[in-house]
Amino acid sequence: MFWELFVTAFGVMTDHQTALASEADDVERHPCPRCHASSGSPCRSRAGAVAGTYHTGRFTKVPRLAKLLRVPTPADRGPGQPWRPGTPAPAPIDPDTPSADIRIGYARCSTLTQELQTQLDALTAKSIPRDKIFSEKISTRVRVRPKFEAALAAAREIKAHAPHCRVIFTVYEMKRLGRDAAELTALADHLAAHGLVLEMLAGPLAGIYDPTGHGRLLFAFFAAMAETERENIRESTLEGLDTAARKGKHGGRPPVITDDMLHTVLRRRAGGESVEQIQPDLIIPTGKRKGHNPSLSSIYRALAEHEKRQAYPEAATQAQADFAALQQRDRIPE
Repeated sequence: MFWELFVTAFGVMTDHQTALASEADDVERHPCPRCHASSGSPCRSRAGAVAGTYHTGRFTKVPRLAKLLRVPTPADRGPGQPWRPGTPAPAPIDPDTPSADIRIGYARCSTLTQELQTQLDALTAKSIPRDKIFSEKISTRVRVRPKFEAALAAAREIKAHAPHCRVIFTVYEMKRLGRDAAELTALADHLAAHGLVLEMLAGPLAGIYDPTGHGRLLFAFFAAMAETERENIRESTLEGLDTAARKGKHGGRPPVITDDMLHTVLRRRAGGESVEQIQPDLIIPTGKRKGHNPSLSSIYRALAEHEKRQAYPEAATQAQADFAALQQRDRIPE
């Protein structure tokens, strides 16, 4: 109960702060007739500091605030601090100003073995220049995706310099942005807050995303479906790996010391030879070091694992299966 009350109180406080900031933005669109503060700046007191409340003649120009007795200055404006002129509000756009659609493309796949060409071809077909298409091979589990952040920054910058144009953030399908429902919803809100438009070329929500009404509900629904799909893929993949491991089929890189090599080492050591004498005669059959001799540490490691298997056969088999599952988990598509 205490936690619920705390969360509720915190939510109210956050909403109140948001309301103050929204009111301040609307008030500061107009210059103040009393203290002559320019648009984009808070009111100032006679002492030359930022006023604690906006002057009445200023906030009465905002219809929804006209009947209020006072409108406080938000804390981020620094009430009581030395007054400095702020950034003037942008001039209204002439309705006759020609506008255009500017698209920023983003393509992503999870692993190096997957290909991006299908997404790149689809984005190019929308007449997006190659220098405005950002692509990367990275999992959505990675919180910081450099190319994705660069694409968002480019879209925001273009919108700031060309406010009369419609800047469209285009992706091939929803899951290229991510598969976490909360993250997808927050991203859609972020784009809308910066005046950007989201477009998906394929999937159940193909087309321009409408952040209002039914569009928002559908987006939240399919975002939750994408998250469920990811969890199902992970579970089925891990189950498959576990089944394969129980049958003796382990994924991951091929071992440096094969069973035949280990048998040779054991046989020759039983004959009195040392590992240093045996090592030059062993050749790695597969992998990046194919044709080379294994290192002494690899041989000693294989011998130690062999001794553990002999001492604890059931525990060693389970440990090997767990290790294979961990190796393969990073290959699960996101």
